[in-house]
Amino acid sequence: MRLGVLDIGSNTVHLLVANAHPGGRPLAQTSEKSVLRLMRYLEDDGRINDDGVTAILEAVKRAREVAEKEGVDELLATATSAVREAANGIDVILQIEAALGQPLQVLGGEQEARFTFLAVRRWFGWSAGQILLFDIGGGSFEVATGSEELPELAESVPLGAGRMTIGFLPDDPPGERQVDRLRGHAAAALAPLAERFAAQPRPDHVVGSSKTIRSLARLAGQPMSGWSGAERLLLRRDALKSWIPRLAKIPASARQELPGITADRTFQITAGAVVLHEAMAALDVEELEVSPWALREGVLIRYIEDLGW
Repeated sequence: MRLGVLDIGSNTVHLLVANAHPGGRPLAQTSEKSVLRLMRYLEDDGRINDDGVTAILEAVKRAREVAEKEGVDELLATATSAVREAANGIDVILQIEAALGQPLQVLGGEQEARFTFLAVRRWFGWSAGQILLFDIGGGSFEVATGSEELPELAESVPLGAGRMTIGFLPDDPPGERQVDRLRGHAAAALAPLAERFAAQPRPDHVVGSSKTIRSLARLAGQPMSGWSGAERLLLRRDALKSWIPRLAKIPASARQELPGITADRTFQITAGAVVLHEAMAALDVEELEVSPWALREGVLIRYIEDLGW
């Protein structure tokens, strides 16, 4: 059957269409993405303003039209932290459901981490052993670890790249003082989480997912050949650290000229780099590998398996 996963996130509304059947690998056919950066539409009281709601609904309607054109049999619609945490989130969810003509599944931070962990486990397989996962979204940052299909510990903290840009790096470029302030905030927020994860077994494989981490790996990481010639991307903590002062001095309009930094990530890539570096330092990680699969693939896999059983 042809499935669609619609991910309404803090930075984008992203539709993935894939052909799928029980026991098979989801084969992506179409990807439709609208860049929103919802954090810029948040009012002081935590509401998404009217312009932001309009932007969400327009993106959702475009995605629905693409899904219908592609002959999607089942559309799996999810929303994450920006909608989940908004003061007017319930009203926005009802409007999204009206635009879609179906229910919307609003994921909690731990649910996001669990779906993403499932996708990462399937990509790397059982031989990866104990996996430690980092995933940076626009509004939240998820960490999960485990040796099984689903994580034994999964947590979410409000350190998303978009949220941190709005809150701590308001100037363009931000400069060292603002970066230092964000670094201190991230370290303090991650310290309790790091203590809980330190009680878990030492990871055999550290993985990063999300477009922000992939962009940073293309900027500062090392490409390596993988199985059947597939590209692997590795990112070392020291290489990431060396790029942060440079990113802090470059205006957002110029960052898309850097390797791997796409136009939709220029705004928040510096904050993403700072948060990821602090997380790697807090959990004593020297290197991670980028996973091509993340939340959307995890939702697809779980649905296919439930269907098969």
